[in-house]
Amino acid sequence: MWRDTPTRLREENADMSREIPHQLIEPSVAVGKNGITERVIEEIKSQLKRKRIIKIKLHGQSKLSRLEVARELATRTNAKLIDVRGFTVVLTRKKQKL
Repeated sequence: MWRDTPTRLREENADMSREIPHQLIEPSVAVGKNGITERVIEEIKSQLKRKRIIKIKLHGQSKLSRLEVARELATRTNAKLIDVRGFTVVLTRKKQKL
């Protein structure tokens, strides 16, 4: 299940993983054969404003690994990467510093 997710990533996000069961969240964004486009980035940002945690489904063939795609999505949307399982990525909003 976690083959392409490094141990450090899993350990850092263990508390978040237990907090919200991923089985209850349906994928709300899909990254298709065109890859990570500006439209996809804007949609993820928009959904992260409305929801605390979102799932993204990866489709199509990419030259990048799924973990690289997940990290790029997190970086470009200023989100925190929670999990990568198969072709599904889970992101959450970063905590605001006061």
